[in-house]
Amino acid sequence: MSFSTLALIMAIGLAGPLLAARKSWNIPVVLGELGAGIIFGATGFAIIDASEPTFTFLADVGFAVTMFVAGTHVPVRDPAVRSAIGKGAGRAALVGVLAAMLAVVLAHMFDTGHAALYAVLLASSSAALILPIVDSLSLRGTSILEMTAQVAIADTACIVALPLVIDKDNAVRAAIGAVLVSLCAVALFFALRYLESSGLRKRVHKLSEDRKFAIELRVSLAILFALAAVATTSHVSIMLAGFAAGLAVAGVGEPRRVAKQLFAVNDGFLGPLFFVWLGAKIDLRELVEHPGYIGLGLALGIGAVAVHCVTRLLGQPLPLGALAATQLGVPIAAVTVGTQLNILQPGEPAAIILGALVTMAVAGLAGSLAVRRGLTKV
Repeated sequence: MSFSTLALIMAIGLAGPLLAARKSWNIPVVLGELGAGIIFGATGFAIIDASEPTFTFLADVGFAVTMFVAGTHVPVRDPAVRSAIGKGAGRAALVGVLAAMLAVVLAHMFDTGHAALYAVLLASSSAALILPIVDSLSLRGTSILEMTAQVAIADTACIVALPLVIDKDNAVRAAIGAVLVSLCAVALFFALRYLESSGLRKRVHKLSEDRKFAIELRVSLAILFALAAVATTSHVSIMLAGFAAGLAVAGVGEPRRVAKQLFAVNDGFLGPLFFVWLGAKIDLRELVEHPGYIGLGLALGIGAVAVHCVTRLLGQPLPLGALAATQLGVPIAAVTVGTQLNILQPGEPAAIILGALVTMAVAGLAGSLAVRRGLTKV
């Protein structure tokens, strides 16, 4: 990977803020970055090679940081969020049941035998996409907090469940890895709480601020990457590592200075790089060679939106139900692992990505509708 390629990635990544600049459109920044990657990647002009090792590694770093920031954005210390956990869990459970039923139908219709995988895909929610959309559109209120709880629960559950259903031969190893990462995150929470209560964190903060050392940012990234190393060693997605680390930090309370520094690192460099890489990795041309799977992709996307919108029966505003259906990391991980293990049929990986893209397109419309319905008011 050369500096010219990196410059190109950063340049086309500006499509995100350019499309989002017009407030009346209510387009999330990440959709423009994904679109730029698709145009310049495997589906489009193939100028950017998403399989290049350095690019892939930087994208993994960006994914970890994106998930970390997403985790820190979950207001777990807010009493309103804690009270919303019950409703969020109930809605996530309802979606899970409906997703399992629909997955059996789809697996039978397309004769793939992957009902368990489809169930996880249909039930998944992407905190990495949804929370930035919520922030960029300034969505507020109790219903947003309830959706945030639902998304956090669904995202975590599906991240843990994916390796169990897609790599059944190593399900035990994956389960142990998920438990190990979770225990590390819990230990991190208690360590951070001790540093906060002892006053040590405040003394370090003052030193760092006075001397411009950025110690807290360095320590945060070191912890994140250490947890990501534990995840990769134990064959668990870095999604879980990043999100769990972010939740641990959110549980103690993220200092404003660190939040601003992470914003600069993620939103200015690693985040756009990751989303451009993700778009470049997607090869929708496979659907031309296997047109039968276009139906599967559309069914996965529309089905995910449908089962999430059923939560309207439990009092959730329809736009937020549609927004909660947004997928990202789980489909990508499913395609990556499934391709490596050769368990997906030709054209099936592209169908899974197409389904995720459908949910992303709906997310843009749902976010716009949420703004029009006044969900930006507390």
